[in-house]
Amino acid sequence: MPSDHVDADAVIRYFRELQDHICARLGALEPDTAFEIDAWQRPAGGGGDTRVLADGATFERAGVNFSRVTGDNLPASASARRPELAGRSFIASGVSVVAHPRNPYAPTAHANVRFFIAEKEGEAPVWWFGGGFDLTPYYPFREDAVAWHEAAQRACDAHGPDLYPRFKQWCDEYFYLPHRDETRGVGGLFFDDFDELGFDDSFAFVRDVGQGFIDAYQPILERRRDREYGQRERDFQLYRRGRYVEFNLVYDRGTLFGLQSKGRTESILMSMPPLASWQYGYTPAPGSPEAALYDTYLKPQDWLTHG
Repeated sequence: MPSDHVDADAVIRYFRELQDHICARLGALEPDTAFEIDAWQRPAGGGGDTRVLADGATFERAGVNFSRVTGDNLPASASARRPELAGRSFIASGVSVVAHPRNPYAPTAHANVRFFIAEKEGEAPVWWFGGGFDLTPYYPFREDAVAWHEAAQRACDAHGPDLYPRFKQWCDEYFYLPHRDETRGVGGLFFDDFDELGFDDSFAFVRDVGQGFIDAYQPILERRRDREYGQRERDFQLYRRGRYVEFNLVYDRGTLFGLQSKGRTESILMSMPPLASWQYGYTPAPGSPEAALYDTYLKPQDWLTHG
């Protein structure tokens, strides 16, 4: 691995800029509703800035969170994965985005870019990046899934031909609900413990992922947010949002890390949809638009070849 200098301050400055940029892009779709800005401090070290847009015409809820958390010892969820880092001080920083549109035809989207560095006196720092983005449609459109994966591939291509297929597969495997035997949506990118390009090139890749997310998502929203829908579509949207809750509370690493590191609960759980529902034994009618989601879109596939 190249041994270029690690500049944590530059990463944190970029994350703050990315938060501003994404809020501006999403806010442009909500001219009559503003983000509520909630700056917070963490008693154990660090803090952040949570921005939430609620009850808008486009978004039922959208959150864009910046955090910089510090500590003297790693939380259990991190030290269990990397036991050699136990006893090190750490900085964990990142930007998380979750958007839950009002219209059932507009998909929920999630993005995250993050940086972690663990230090111990007399030893070299250990650092890595993580992140990605994924799309969770309720009434899916193939052109949206293809455009989403084209954006994911573009974010990867300048940094290595193997990154997109690796991180696309990782996304399919990560955003998977084994108790339901289905993916959360149509995937995208997921990566963690990423340092293989050296600091400068790894950081450049993360910047491309951050920009690629909003460049892909905004056009999808603009295509779908004004489509007419009725109570049937709304009910199905709320039912499927329940899957989002199940994944985030049971499997998501970021949620577990945030809660175990005694992070700010409101910011950690901003990813939750404002409303969701569960039905016992629901099965979509064969041949229905709802069945199409299960039959086609909740299965890993090569969207670029078969789009």
